[in-house]
Amino acid sequence: MKTLLPVSGCVRTVGLFLCFSQTVLAMVITNSTGLESILDNYRDKDEEWWRVRSRGKRAISEGDMHLILDLHNKLRGQVHPPASNMEYMIWDYELERSAEHWAHTCRWEHGPSHMLTQIGQNLGAHYGRDRPPTYHVQAWYDEVRYYSYPYSQECNPHCPFRCSGPVCTHYTQLVWATSNRIGCAINVCYNMNVWGMIWAKAVYLVCNYSPPGNWWGHAPYKYGAPCSACPASYGGGCRDNLCYKGVDRRTAPELEESNYIEPDPEPVSEDPEPRAQSPDPPSTYSQETNPVVSTEQMSQQVECETKLRDHCKGTTCNRYECPPGCLHRSGKVVGTGFYDMQSSVCGAALHSGVIDNDGGWLDVTRLGRKQQFTKSYKNGIQSLGKNRSANSFKVEKVPVKAVRCDTSVALFCPFKKPVRHCPRLYCPRNCLQERGTRVIGTKYYSDKSSICRAAIHAGVIQSDSGGYLDVMPVDKRQQYNGSAQNGITSESLLNPTGGKAFRVFTVI
Repeated sequence: MKTLLPVSGCVRTVGLFLCFSQTVLAMVITNSTGLESILDNYRDKDEEWWRVRSRGKRAISEGDMHLILDLHNKLRGQVHPPASNMEYMIWDYELERSAEHWAHTCRWEHGPSHMLTQIGQNLGAHYGRDRPPTYHVQAWYDEVRYYSYPYSQECNPHCPFRCSGPVCTHYTQLVWATSNRIGCAINVCYNMNVWGMIWAKAVYLVCNYSPPGNWWGHAPYKYGAPCSACPASYGGGCRDNLCYKGVDRRTAPELEESNYIEPDPEPVSEDPEPRAQSPDPPSTYSQETNPVVSTEQMSQQVECETKLRDHCKGTTCNRYECPPGCLHRSGKVVGTGFYDMQSSVCGAALHSGVIDNDGGWLDVTRLGRKQQFTKSYKNGIQSLGKNRSANSFKVEKVPVKAVRCDTSVALFCPFKKPVRHCPRLYCPRNCLQERGTRVIGTKYYSDKSSICRAAIHAGVIQSDSGGYLDVMPVDKRQQYNGSAQNGITSESLLNPTGGKAFRVFTVI
């Protein structure tokens, strides 16, 4: 039986972010041919088998893999109305490889054609400011506003050339109950043709799903109490509203990374796998215990014309957010590469290519006095020259890194002079349940503490969702005061003999 499925796409911000979902022609496979027979060759392979494979480049970093997979499972577990048969999704390396092959073609269409009968596929692309891959995944899920369970009656875009109208097939593929395997790849494509527009440097995300979803005329899942209609193969297992059978989401051995957002280099570790997570923390660690929420941000919002000299007085010159639309009201910019303190923060960031006219985040580093500043025209901004000594600064992109529950500042981003920037970090969910990791202090934490558990303790993130945070390493404190907050009891420490400290901040 063959079923023709809808072709669909969406434009979030014209020329900046696009997504596309399609299973052009889906076929019911009643035997073991096709993709399923290929996948069967790998499903029972243990970790040792992966370790002895020849080393090569991964299609996606381990950090980004976990970001994508965790968000998929989180979103699948929270659908409304609730799903009775939603299956826990795991990573598939052959799907990753097929996604890598297609991402490297840099073609803004679905493919390869011979596989479209056997996989589901979501595409996303953007250019300009850096975005984590979860940006696209969340955008796919947000199409739920156009969807009415059980059928996509309001979701019928006009296609295929440049799709317009409400789109929801990314959402339905993402929450298709029986699509329990995923593999994705990211590639940077130069001069990519996206519906007739040439994007000079596009970041292209391809996610392949198996078994495929989006069967026309069928609901993506069954409505009912979570896990009440799971397939028998799950043996009654349930985790976070998903049918679960204790699968171990193993990663391939450490390989040379090729993704545009690199994962943090973990210190010497014998076990590259994520640690096993219990479905529920012990009652003595209830998150309701002394709940604390922090909304304090390290990063500062500035206007297009804000001069660094004016904004840095009495504050830490660190991380800033520029609004969109600064290209034609950027203020004065003096210098190239390094800039006079009288320059506009956002103007310098535009001139150096750290942000585009969409705005975005940037890091500022003070460089001390420079004897001369060179003028130049770059990225639509004309900077001025100056032959007089003055204090200077440089601007850089804000990298995003994924860390583990037990990662500490001492190993990841220790305090040093001159002060350097830590990347923006992403913590996985359920770090509250991580045992054997210390949290020392309150508000100011010893750098031997777990970053993610300190962030939960401070109320910057929640354990059940994880999330993004900013870290500011600081010099050591004379003492650290313990407290019980958000289900974590931190330690006190008087007169520490060594080590530094850090603070954690909310990302909004």
